[in-house]
Amino acid sequence: MPGLSGTPPRSGGNLRRNAVWAFVGAVLASAGWTAAVMAVPGMVSTDSSPRSLGSYHLSDDFCATAKPTKLLQTYAVSDTSAPTHHTDRHPALDSMNCSMSLKRIGGNSDSEYVSVYLRADLHKAVNPAPELEANKELYRARGYQVTDISGVGEEAYFLYKDDGSDKYHSLYAELDIRDGGMTYYINYTASYTEGKGKPPSKDELRSALQSDGQDAIRAMRK
Repeated sequence: MPGLSGTPPRSGGNLRRNAVWAFVGAVLASAGWTAAVMAVPGMVSTDSSPRSLGSYHLSDDFCATAKPTKLLQTYAVSDTSAPTHHTDRHPALDSMNCSMSLKRIGGNSDSEYVSVYLRADLHKAVNPAPELEANKELYRARGYQVTDISGVGEEAYFLYKDDGSDKYHSLYAELDIRDGGMTYYINYTASYTEGKGKPPSKDELRSALQSDGQDAIRAMRK
């Protein structure tokens, strides 16, 4: 039968030549890529690449560094619960936080229960931007009002939700900021009963948290 008894063509030489040219092409491409990277370092930056921390640094007492001065014009620190703070150091992530229980200035002790939590993270191994964006979308999906804020860090947003049934309410407000590899947030939670307590409005909380957030990230760069 034609083709069955003949000697198959010899292709080894062609394969070897192709392999050599493929190797040469890879070397040239690699050299070109190296030159491009040296000329434009940002070409190798990916979404997961760490971002600059600039002059942001840790402090041993974040309650003092990031003191929420604007909120403390409306509230005083509780007499029965002192603020707590903690600082952690790690090659990949430095973190500091502060927790405060507050009471309204001039208000009754049972009219309103308020707590404030502040935290800052210095991400040294990853880019925190995608996580911050995902966090925003998760809150939006859970019914929180989300407002983007310009002019604060590289990106910032404000979260707000007032859950209530009848006259009992649980209020949540938070400001999140990212600047390079630094992330910061301050959240405010309050429980109150209509007629006994009147927390700040959404706009008042946004203004207070934004002011305190800007002061905090400024203090972290000193």
